[in-house]
Amino acid sequence: MQSDISEPQPSRASSEFVDDSVALANPEEDTQELIWFHSTFEDCMEMFADMETVAEYLAQHSGWFCRCALPMKTEPLGNNAYDLLIGRFGALGYRVEARIGLELVPPDAEGIYRIRTVPIPNYTAPGYEVDFQSTMKLVELTTADFCAERGIKLTECPTQITGAQWCLNLAVGVQIPQFIRAKSEGLIQKTGDALLKNIVKQVSRRLMGKTQQDFHSSLGIPFPKQRR
Repeated sequence: MQSDISEPQPSRASSEFVDDSVALANPEEDTQELIWFHSTFEDCMEMFADMETVAEYLAQHSGWFCRCALPMKTEPLGNNAYDLLIGRFGALGYRVEARIGLELVPPDAEGIYRIRTVPIPNYTAPGYEVDFQSTMKLVELTTADFCAERGIKLTECPTQITGAQWCLNLAVGVQIPQFIRAKSEGLIQKTGDALLKNIVKQVSRRLMGKTQQDFHSSLGIPFPKQRR
């Protein structure tokens, strides 16, 4: 059976399911155990500048994060955290509007950046929980090798390249409606994991691409097209 995977449709309109035929479970009334789905994702975001310049840019996330998160909607939560409305997703006839609080933790003594889930004030996620744990480290990349791999002309090759190497571990627990629980446990797990993987890949690459564009354009650094 194919999963009914929908494109993200950002909206701050409500915390109810898009599909009117499926009522959202009230966490206070439904003591049903969560079914957990998991996904991991690793990538590297290349910036054509030295590590100090990239670090300074990342520290000013109050500017770039909200711009680059579009079309997702964001609202600041204090100095380092954001209320992020990811969009509407669904599978097996069940849809949910995903909303999460994320904290962008400044780098530690070893230069490790972290992004983690934080509570959103006066909000309880209806029928689901999210555990978002991401780490990132800036490293210097070899310019010649990078340009050769990406098909960048020598005349357009930058003098310095910084790579933001990051890894995401994501777990989402969902109170699955009874009509879906009647399906096989294996199908539910497989479909949920596949949907989560699709969401992570789609959102992560879009955010990474927009952040690259914003970094280079805001600093006036040429960023040639690459062959991946």
